[in-house]
Amino acid sequence: MLTLIVEAQDDAPKALRIARFPSRIGRQADSDVRLAGWRVARVHAEIHRIEHGFKLVDRGSLGGTWVNGERIVEYAPLAEDDEITIAGYRLRVHPQAQGSAGDRHAGARSAGESDARVDAGAAVRGDPRGDPRDDPQGHPQDASQDDLQGRSSSEASPATQRHVPPLGTTAYASADLEWRRLLHRRLLAAIDLRRQDVRQLSAAQLRQQIEQLLRELLDDDRALPVQVDRERLVGEVLDEAVGLGPLEPLLRDDTITEIMVNAPDEIYVERDGRLERATAAFTGEDAVRATIDRIVTPVGRRVDEGSPMVDARLADGSRVNAVIAPLAIRGPSITIRRFNHRLYGPQDLVRSGSVSQPMLDFLAVCVRTRRNIVVSGGTGSGKTTLLNLLSNLIPPDERVVTIEDAAELRLAHAHRVSLEARPANAEGRGQVTIRDLVRNALRMRPDRIVVGECRGGEAIDMLQAMNTGHDGSLTTVHANSPRDVVSRLETMVLMADVEIPVLAIREQVAAAIDIVVHQARMTDGRRRVVEIVEFTGLEGQRVLMQPLFRFDRRATVDGAGGRFTGCGNLPQFYEVLRGEGIDCDLSIFREVK
Repeated sequence: MLTLIVEAQDDAPKALRIARFPSRIGRQADSDVRLAGWRVARVHAEIHRIEHGFKLVDRGSLGGTWVNGERIVEYAPLAEDDEITIAGYRLRVHPQAQGSAGDRHAGARSAGESDARVDAGAAVRGDPRGDPRDDPQGHPQDASQDDLQGRSSSEASPATQRHVPPLGTTAYASADLEWRRLLHRRLLAAIDLRRQDVRQLSAAQLRQQIEQLLRELLDDDRALPVQVDRERLVGEVLDEAVGLGPLEPLLRDDTITEIMVNAPDEIYVERDGRLERATAAFTGEDAVRATIDRIVTPVGRRVDEGSPMVDARLADGSRVNAVIAPLAIRGPSITIRRFNHRLYGPQDLVRSGSVSQPMLDFLAVCVRTRRNIVVSGGTGSGKTTLLNLLSNLIPPDERVVTIEDAAELRLAHAHRVSLEARPANAEGRGQVTIRDLVRNALRMRPDRIVVGECRGGEAIDMLQAMNTGHDGSLTTVHANSPRDVVSRLETMVLMADVEIPVLAIREQVAAAIDIVVHQARMTDGRRRVVEIVEFTGLEGQRVLMQPLFRFDRRATVDGAGGRFTGCGNLPQFYEVLRGEGIDCDLSIFREVK
């Protein structure tokens, strides 16, 4: 069995059930799917059953058969998100639920049995000349149609009575998605008919008017199944029309730290460091693309076939990466790294087990005494969160300049300047890189420079700033260990296309960096500071470093795996602090036995 949902302009969608194959679509009276109109050929197209689904074949019609906006000769296999257009009619394949024995028996009927044929043109128009088995409203009396239109099993005749799955199961979830698609298209058509310039409306006015229009469309539609929640349907279509679609409820969930859209109907989220699949879904690739445009346009970014990758941010500071075709083969992809709405304080990280109190006390001393700090770690290890915390430990009377690719840091300082890089425009002009901003920041009389992440040639400017009087700078680097930070920085300096020997770069690194704080995401999903090391100089061609703190994964304390401990080494710069009369607690560096 195959169920087609047929929609004509300004008419409610109708479900038509087909039992014989190949089935004809056309204007002829004996067509399995009969469409009225002079633009419809007598035999316009055919649907054939193939091994893994169904195939659509155009029969040489003048107006043509279109699938997803492209004219086709043959198209297979038909999927539920494929939109077939024939002379103003829209047809979609409705996913079939597992039927009862009666349905299987119906599916085994003779291919020549006439009750499989329906007049789609009459059904869509509510024409009384339609199939005589239709009710006065033009609804075909068919078990599959009963399910889609929301009739309960008690209302169906005993011959067609079947179990109706509860709302939220696969069958009705697919039906809800189909109604979202149809209602969204009708909304766009209604807006176009009214010729209203929505650009003149504020966000609140636009949302209010779209919601009112959606309710009017639903009030005029008597075919909406009773099982479909109208309020939820209005909210979902409203979010997709003027918001971020199914991502809106996910963004309101504070327990979600990351959102990943792999395909329109495949969305994953991260909670407590673990991945799980979300029940939300987009209505199609166009809806995902529209969501990407709504994200990148307000921040001056663009994404198209010439520039199919983009980094942006949401209004709350969440980081967004989007990739579209031709790079994204399965459809547009979106990755959103959520930024916490509340600002983490030092004690929050201690309570969550991300860092110990002695580690935190030591890092506070490093920030106050203007040590250059690099936070290293892998993707999603919590580098930006820790950088934000350390930046807020800077004394409030100092001038801070932050430089980021996408602004995420939220500092509590009143005297701060936040700079953000800018990509090139459509003509390839106007690009401002992180390196340009670092060099410009040196002319802004900064007390502290905070770079969100060093990932390219800006590393050399950052090292030179640290070595020329701008002490107390902070940045992050992707690295697997503190030792890898050296080679990563060397590689990034070489990316700046400067003729500097590797040994000279290594000398700059050893002289510029005082402390490296390495973070990691554990197997249980927690983010922890696993090592703090001090760079102590250069011996030959090797950068010397000594560990100060570490996280011992093998230790067990109170039934919990792992513990923080000192390494028994004292920082070299503590001698300088003691000479300046600053009292430092040396007991925090003792190794726990």
